[in-house]
Amino acid sequence: DLADDRFADNEEYNAYLQASDAPEFFFNSLIYDSRNVDTFSYFIEDYTEFENQNQGTSLSNGLDFGLARYGSADNILGYVRLVLPGSDADGKNIKRGDVFTEVDGKQLTVGNYRSLLYGENTTYTLAISEIIGNTITPTGESVELTKTDYTEPSINKVAVFEEAGRKIGYIHYTQFSSQESELNAAFLELKNEGITDLILDLRYNPGGWATVSTSLASMITGQFKGEVIKKETWNNRYQTYWESECPECLVEVFADRTSGFLSDEAINSLNLNSVHFIGLSGTASASESLISGLQPYIDVTLIGEPTFGKYTGSTTIYDSDGVFTNEGANPDHTYAIQPIIYKFSNKLGGSPQGGLQPDIPISEDLGQMGVIGSPNEPLLRAALDDIIGVSAKPADAKAFQYEKITDYRLEKKFATTFIDTKPQIGEAMKKMRSKK
Repeated sequence: DLADDRFADNEEYNAYLQASDAPEFFFNSLIYDSRNVDTFSYFIEDYTEFENQNQGTSLSNGLDFGLARYGSADNILGYVRLVLPGSDADGKNIKRGDVFTEVDGKQLTVGNYRSLLYGENTTYTLAISEIIGNTITPTGESVELTKTDYTEPSINKVAVFEEAGRKIGYIHYTQFSSQESELNAAFLELKNEGITDLILDLRYNPGGWATVSTSLASMITGQFKGEVIKKETWNNRYQTYWESECPECLVEVFADRTSGFLSDEAINSLNLNSVHFIGLSGTASASESLISGLQPYIDVTLIGEPTFGKYTGSTTIYDSDGVFTNEGANPDHTYAIQPIIYKFSNKLGGSPQGGLQPDIPISEDLGQMGVIGSPNEPLLRAALDDIIGVSAKPADAKAFQYEKITDYRLEKKFATTFIDTKPQIGEAMKKMRSKK
């Protein structure tokens, strides 16, 4: 259906377009093998909401949680990972490590969790429990949470730890949003502290702006300006076009200034030769591009779980006069599409396809979540110990058995999106369109 010779004339083409009244259904019908191959292209109902999410703003009560199966095959529980600062949840009777199995008095199941937690209800009440040993025990407490327009900071924690003669910087970074200047400022803070090592905590980070991923790689290093951090592979038609017209468009390189799209300022580089990452199964896309991209250049240690395994990039296409902007957009609707447009790899062709494997395997234990940014939190402790030369301790067997199924960030529409904003893409599409 996407082939150039699919339709004999415009009449046949228009008849095909008019056969479907639902634009989302029509778009999904064009995705190639959505279960196994193109699992990431998607339809956007409201591009304004989508754009706000990419700026870090969404309708949220500030509770970052995961969902997991336990006991019965259908029953699931929510477990609190973060309470976001300045949100509705902040200051209420709920904290990291709390769990909940009921929403508005209803047991969470595989079949109802989306309607209960992500439906049109902006307010709901959670019954709080805690995990003791291998059982979930209700605390008798409940908390009512209300979703409001909320802008989440992409940096949750910045700290410096001094251990065994090392000065170790730590950043918990939760999304590659447009807050690029804030990230650069955090690196200036660590640079002024004179850190010798860095732990970048990417647990819960599902991705975002490709340009920020490249800038972040340059903040960690600084000694590889102009070297390739990411290579792109497009379909045969576009690959041929780029190779002929703009071969430099097929790569991203280390730089000494931020993207110029989100901000334009000198990058605060640490010039490190090693870095430790913390990543879990929800660590995806731009996060994986960063980890993979640095591997050919410096010593990279990954602590945690196999990452998500997203190795593709996308861009937003509007019904508008501008190819990659909403300028002159059709006022009759707010639809847009987010198609996958290329695969990415590092300088040596390495890719996060299938997930990046941890050097130090360790998972979060719902019974012992710890405090993010505390040197005693298990995953951060494992990273600190590796830096100072303390042997990793075998992980204790988990008393409470569960199977993670999804989380707050992966359920967001922009999650695991790797957004490319090169202006050359738009110009190429215009030229290719005129040739058809």
